[in-house]
Amino acid sequence: MLASLLKSRLATLLLLAIIIAIIPYVAPSAFYLRVAAVVWVFALAALGLTILMGYAGQVSLGHAGFLGIGGYAVAIGPTHLGLNPILSLFLGAALAGLLAYVVGRPILRLKGYYLAIATLGFGVILALVFHSESQWTGGPDGMQVARATVFGVRISGASTWYWVTAGALLIGAWLALNIEASPTGRALRALHDSEVAAAGTGIDVASKKLAAFVIGAIYAAFAGGLLAAMNGLITPDAASFMHSIELVAMVIIGGLGSVLGAVVGAAFLVVLPQALTMLQEYEQAVLGLLIMVFMIFLPAGIVPTLRKWLLERLS
Repeated sequence: MLASLLKSRLATLLLLAIIIAIIPYVAPSAFYLRVAAVVWVFALAALGLTILMGYAGQVSLGHAGFLGIGGYAVAIGPTHLGLNPILSLFLGAALAGLLAYVVGRPILRLKGYYLAIATLGFGVILALVFHSESQWTGGPDGMQVARATVFGVRISGASTWYWVTAGALLIGAWLALNIEASPTGRALRALHDSEVAAAGTGIDVASKKLAAFVIGAIYAAFAGGLLAAMNGLITPDAASFMHSIELVAMVIIGGLGSVLGAVVGAAFLVVLPQALTMLQEYEQAVLGLLIMVFMIFLPAGIVPTLRKWLLERLS
């Protein structure tokens, strides 16, 4: 009974909802709520990579580019086009999905290292555009983001953004879990194991890979829009190569293909640097060492390893 519960979609959502509900009662100040909100945002972006990398087995080293598209859409929409920030958020996600569709058709024909380099190049191009098109993006300094309002009520404060980002994460997790259990999800798992075998069973490999790429882009853009709206500022750094690497690291550390793993990985790479600030110049070295240790002793990721351990104890 407990073993089947550990594998169920409902249990995953329930556990995530319980964690979200408990944190405001144990957080000592608004600062911790803000850090948690940042975790939820990056976890949402990591969920998109979970679908692309964990389900479909496709590598992307330029995923932060879509994060930047969402962030700049929320900034450019109200500033230059007079659009509502909430509408700009959804338009940014739609634009990212459209761009992923156009770009994904040629580059997803590549495999392995070639695909990784192609996505890296795409991300670098987007970062350069955000950096150089100063009349639209504000250049290297970025640009201010208009505060979002819903029915005339301004969305502000750490507590409010905590619940907004948490709600977005829960919806994103629910969608990801349903995709995993759907025929599309099973097809993605099949091509993750072997594209040749998947094609032999009648699966349209190219369209499934493209669908995963588009979905991942929409997740990232939505997360980027939320992050920009919450911070009130967006800079080209949001689309940097290092942010793309961080997103990949979140997915791998938490557990490739695990929805909870994306959340745990995001928490690991957002919270741990905050805890290591006391080490000053050694902060990055210690963080890198801890990541190495986790990868050596927990190669499957934190969540899958813990789930396997619990299942063995319950069997």
